[in-house]
Amino acid sequence: MRTELVSEPGDRARPNEDFASIGLPASGQGGSLVLLDGVTPPRGGTGCLHSVPWYTAHLGGALTELTVSSPDVPLAEALARAIARTGEAHAETCDLSHPRTPQATVVLARWSPETVEYLVLSDSALLLAAPDGAVTPVLDDRLGLLPPGLLASEEICDARARNKEGGFFTAAADPTVAARAVTGTVPRTAVTALAALTDGATRWVEKFREGDWTDLFTYVRKEGPRSLVERVRELERADAGRAFLGRSKRHDDATAIFVEL
Repeated sequence: MRTELVSEPGDRARPNEDFASIGLPASGQGGSLVLLDGVTPPRGGTGCLHSVPWYTAHLGGALTELTVSSPDVPLAEALARAIARTGEAHAETCDLSHPRTPQATVVLARWSPETVEYLVLSDSALLLAAPDGAVTPVLDDRLGLLPPGLLASEEICDARARNKEGGFFTAAADPTVAARAVTGTVPRTAVTALAALTDGATRWVEKFREGDWTDLFTYVRKEGPRSLVERVRELERADAGRAFLGRSKRHDDATAIFVEL
């Protein structure tokens, strides 16, 4: 098995809000990956005493433990338990009902000799490669399908779309959001490798149009996650006129995991 992981902050003066882990049970049977992209908070506050990195570290740590130690628990249930556990850690000090309470996008994958399970919540991506080379992107595209008016400002988005019916969902403080995730299971023989990427890394496809999802997977498999992130940084620096980035931040936290089964 080959595993590679790289995570780089968008601004080295600020903490990286992403979280990534690969868990390999001592039995040697299977494994799991966890990828979180913390949502950068607005200037107006979040109702929480804790930072987004605090949240992603606690949620990611719980997910790593649960996906490895409880292989019979479905990934959606593991996410619900992890959200509840993380909420309990700061419910007495923080307002968890605030729309911007610390939160994150989620990608989970777990493989055994028989199956590969997956879960995606919000706009990070999971790519599954088949033995014939075909690449299947597993995406939660609800955010990208929203009418532009719902994203016109943070206030409108928080009031009408964020963790709202007809909007999009992230892992925050409500465990029931786990049921909103895109989930599935495929035979282990149908997957030879997989890659998980935050939207800071998927800019290669989604912002800069360097290729499609198959091209991105081929790049990561051949050159590695580190090269992908470095290439994205080159493209960001070259986009001085913001022809591709538009109103997006110049550099975003970028995390990529590659696993060859």
